[in-house]
Amino acid sequence: MREVRYLGDPVLREMCREVETIDDDIRALVDDLLETMYAEDGIGLAAPQIGVPLRVFVYDVREDEIAPGVLVNPRIVEATGKQKEVEGCLSIPGLDEVVERSGQVVVEGLDRDGEPVRIEATGLLSRCLQHENDHLDGVLFIDRVSPLKRRMLLKKWSKTDEAGRQGSS
Repeated sequence: MREVRYLGDPVLREMCREVETIDDDIRALVDDLLETMYAEDGIGLAAPQIGVPLRVFVYDVREDEIAPGVLVNPRIVEATGKQKEVEGCLSIPGLDEVVERSGQVVVEGLDRDGEPVRIEATGLLSRCLQHENDHLDGVLFIDRVSPLKRRMLLKKWSKTDEAGRQGSS
């Protein structure tokens, strides 16, 4: 298990690098991501959230018909429709807000063995894939809300931070 990085850590704002070769190091990273995601009770986790600026994320929306997965070098190739739902983030615990995203997406990338993957997603999986893909571009869910809501969320985070979150991370 790895330590989750919190809002304010510069790695969360980096544009992540493409993975050039899927090797044992990348597979170990995937295992660490999965272990950390489950330990933190998340439904997705991107490599920068554990301090690794590579284009890799894992997900498990905990629905029987949707298997957990990993995407290396993912690309959203289609996005249609709109949905508004509440989102949170393991890197900004305690904060959540309604975020508008595409209702359906098609994402392509590679699996942990370097095989091509194409996922057609709706609902929670669509939202999760978009949220995690944003992390790879240095974008957080708070960047997708109005400036007023973002200021309110950051003020709440600042108060939480002052109460000791940074001291424990």
